[in-house]
Amino acid sequence: MATTFKTIEILQVPFINTTQRHFLKAVETRVSQRENIFVVTANPEIVMYAQTDCHYLSLLQNADYVTPDGIGIIKGADILGTTLPERITGYDVLVDLLKWGNDAHKSAYFVGAKQEVIDALTPIIAHDYPNLTVKGMRNGYFNDFAPIAADIAETQPDMVFLAVGFPKQEQLIADYRHQNNGLWMGVGGSFDVLSGMTKRAPEFFINHHIEWLYRLLSEPTRFKRMLALPRYLRAVRRQKRDELD
Repeated sequence: MATTFKTIEILQVPFINTTQRHFLKAVETRVSQRENIFVVTANPEIVMYAQTDCHYLSLLQNADYVTPDGIGIIKGADILGTTLPERITGYDVLVDLLKWGNDAHKSAYFVGAKQEVIDALTPIIAHDYPNLTVKGMRNGYFNDFAPIAADIAETQPDMVFLAVGFPKQEQLIADYRHQNNGLWMGVGGSFDVLSGMTKRAPEFFINHHIEWLYRLLSEPTRFKRMLALPRYLRAVRRQKRDELD
């Protein structure tokens, strides 16, 4: 039987209320049983986009697991009176699943990012995870996903990771997940970090929950995207007021 977790709805998005360790154990068990799993790692920007697109909101609501990717989600839960134990970020989940997949001799398929990122990532995966079978490595610049989906259906990987950004990656998963029983997960810009092409925030920023500040300092052009956070917190406070009325 598939593991289920209690959830907390933040602006209609159902976040799992559990630790990363328990979440990973559930995913690993289901992958080993060749179950079809759709995982979304959602941050405030994704939640706010879902408020403007009811179809995308429905995709999130119909995923198997939505994890709290970002301190903003944790703070949103606090505002609503529920404590989520920790962030469960897409990058951390990806790395942990690759380690597990290597130890358990599983297979994976990677789609996303620029070709130069894929070129850098390919030898890293081969070196760091030698027992992980790579069924495919494709960049994210395609006009039609159907041929890639056909290859996934042919090769039947245990895990499919899409790094093409939201909402595209979630829509592709919803459209094509039926072609392969295994994990389907959107991982945003994680290939860039895993390949070394983009640096992750230093431990100080991660431990103090201000990775967003490091990204803003590193990429000032992200400022407009960062405005989603205060809008998100205002919306969560409205949700709390509505619940009290």
